[in-house]
Order: sequence, then C-alpha cells, then structure tokens
Amino acid sequence: MARRHRPRRGSLAYSPRSRSARPLPRVRSWPPGPKAPAIEGFAGFKVGMTHAFLVDYRKRSTTAGQEVAVPVTVVEVPPLKIVAARVYRREPYGMRVVGEVWKEDGGDELARRIPSHPGSSADALAKFAATDADEVRLVARTRPELVSGVPSKTSTLFELRVSGEAFADRRAFALAQLGEELSVDKMTREGEFVDVIGVTKGFGFQGHIQRWGVKLQPRKNSKHRRMIGTLGPHNPSFVTYRIPQAGQQGYHRRTQFNLRVLKVVRDPKADPITPTGGFPHYGEVRSACVVLHGSIPGPAKRLLRFRSPIRSRVATVEKVDLRYLSTRSKQGG
Repeated sequence: MARRHRPRRGSLAYSPRSRSARPLPRVRSWPPGPKAPAIEGFAGFKVGMTHAFLVDYRKRSTTAGQEVAVPVTVVEVPPLKIVAARVYRREPYGMRVVGEVWKEDGGDELARRIPSHPGSSADALAKFAATDADEVRLVARTRPELVSGVPSKTSTLFELRVSGEAFADRRAFALAQLGEELSVDKMTREGEFVDVIGVTKGFGFQGHIQRWGVKLQPRKNSKHRRMIGTLGPHNPSFVTYRIPQAGQQGYHRRTQFNLRVLKVVRDPKADPITPTGGFPHYGEVRSACVVLHGSIPGPAKRLLRFRSPIRSRVATVEKVDLRYLSTRSKQGG
C-alpha cells in the first residue's frame, strides 16, 4: 500500500517567526541606485485600504488594457525633516561612522527624541568635508505633528541612503539637504515601484492550531484536541524546527517588493481621498499621501519604510490610467 502523505501545514519560509525588536523596521540592504545623487528611502503612516478602477497596465495579464477593480492602500507621507548627515566606512567588522554633522537648531520636536545632540561645530563640519568614506546617509525625522490620525507626537529618527557614483557628489548632496524638508516626490513618482518594509499586526502567543493551521486531534483523543500528534521521530533525538509548535504570531518584520505607486496626492483638500466618516481606526488624511496597488503589512497608524526597488522588473515609468478611487464610507452598512 502506498504511503499516505500530504504537503506540510504552514510555510517554513518565514521561520523563525520571531517577534520584531521595534515597531519601526531597519532597512538592511539598499539597491545600487542611479549614478546621480538621489535619496533612496522615505517613510509614511499606514492609513487604510479602499478600491479603485484603473486600466490594467500589466502586459501579460489576461485583462491587459481593460478596466479592472483593484485593492489599494493609502499611506500618509508628510514631509520629512533632515537633521543630520553621516558618512560610513567599510571595515573588517562592518560599517563604522567616521564623520557626522547635525543641524544646529533641530527644534522642540527633535528635542523630544534627543535631548542633546552633537550639533554642527566647525570642527565636525571640517572633518565631515575632508573624510574619505564609502557610504553617505541622511538622518531624517518624521513629523507626526502634521498627522491627525497618529496619537504620538514624538518624532522617529532613521537613516536614508544617498546613492550615486562619486563619493564627493554624494557628500555635497547630503550637506545641501541638511535642515531641509524632504517630500515624497524626491524619492518616487506615479507609475514607479517601491519596496515597503513594515512590522505586521501582532497577535501575541498562539497555540499550534492557530499558528500553523494543523488539524485538530480526533474527538476521542485521550488528552487534548488543539495539539500536535507527535514532536518527531526518536532519531534524531531532538525537536527540529520543522515541528509546528506554539509561539509568537504576528509582529514580524516583513518586506513587500515592487508595489506600484498609483497616485500621489499632494493636497488632500484639493483632491479629497478620505472616505465618508474617515478611515477606520485612523480618521482623516490631512497631508500628502500615496496610493499603492495591493496590501502592505501592519495595522493602521503604523510607520512604514519605503525603499527604491531592489528587485526592479521594469526600467521605464508607465502611465497609470486611474479612472476611479472609492471614497465611500468604510464604516459598514
């Protein structure tokens, strides 16, 4: 008799399913970028989802050139404030900061996060301009005071990589951006792809059934039903990572590759995007926002990181023919 078998329950692609250390993810790798100096990242607050009608731009799709309904996600992207610039040098033990310069007056919002920062003395500026290194990055802070849907008004600091061919040009570009406001137009535009990195919605500690989707034990099982039947064979004499067990579910760092930017709304008052009654658990969109094709990780109000596509599939920007964006109430009924 043939041996009965089936595909395993639950994907091992994301193992170990560990809890993220912080709600704002760290970008671990950056794409090469263009030859001219450019900023390769941004950040925004997840608002919610709606639907839109557009002409299918996917050439290999069965509905190519036809009007289709697609799910879209709205992300509010108020301008970022550039507060510092750093240069890194590659060493045997990793990247090390060899020079940095901060804006002298960071404002009260920056003081909430960093009570005292190095500042931009003449010596620090001279060292920054004379140091030869490998990487140039900008330190940006969010501006949650411009967002009504997020209760916290404390800024978040993170780094944005400056791409380019010549190191001197990248360093000069970073110095020019110091103290300026950075809009999402500097990073992407309509029709281009972006990678979205975020932390998924957390569900805490869950059991075998909920976490992996394994079958319940038979009704007449002697002990419990919501458990696995075995922890594995006698040899090897240890429990392997392939065995579904209870543990953390959700609140994992995840990356969505190649999400198309369908629309960039610079002024929500002139181009309303908030549905009747507001987005659930968020409210009204008051600053600039972007509309992305598909879903992205995390709940509403969570801060997401944008990155230039590291697995880019197209080189040219296609025009998105967006016919209709729904602003109907999401409150049900």
